Amino acid sequence: MQLSTHTDYSLRTLIYLVLKEGERPVTVQEIARDYAISVNHMAKVAQTLSQLGYVKSLRGRGGGLVLAETPAAISVGALVRETENLKLLECFGPSSSCPIEPGCKLKNVLKKAQKAFLAVLDEYTLEDLIKNDRELENLLYRGKPA
Repeated sequence: MQLSTHTDYSLRTLIYLVLKEGERPVTVQEIARDYAISVNHMAKVAQTLSQLGYVKSLRGRGGGLVLAETPAAISVGALVRETENLKLLECFGPSSSCPIEPGCKLKNVLKKAQKAFLAVLDEYTLEDLIKNDRELENLLYRGKPA
């Protein structure tokens, strides 16, 4: 299974915010710059994370993004469920037009695999992803002004 770029950037954004937690709100431009990704794409990700309640968007001078919850309260599995289209095949939806769908075993195999995939992600929180925070900071900010 391949996660979308949107989910990838969502996870990266949350990691970034944990690394900068307690300093000051972080702008979308900073995150985009440090990850070398599009500001427009990052703005869409920030909007999604704000709508889902993972981040707070503070306006005005000195504004930016901050985590809305503690890293331990943010489930990787929940985030993936909320940012991904988990419909692996057309028959996963309510209006399948596949002629063999009623007798097909593939759908159940893929559902089982997807359930196992998500169960593993459910075992992890954002806090688990940043236990090597010093290494991540060194990699992300190497040679860049704070």
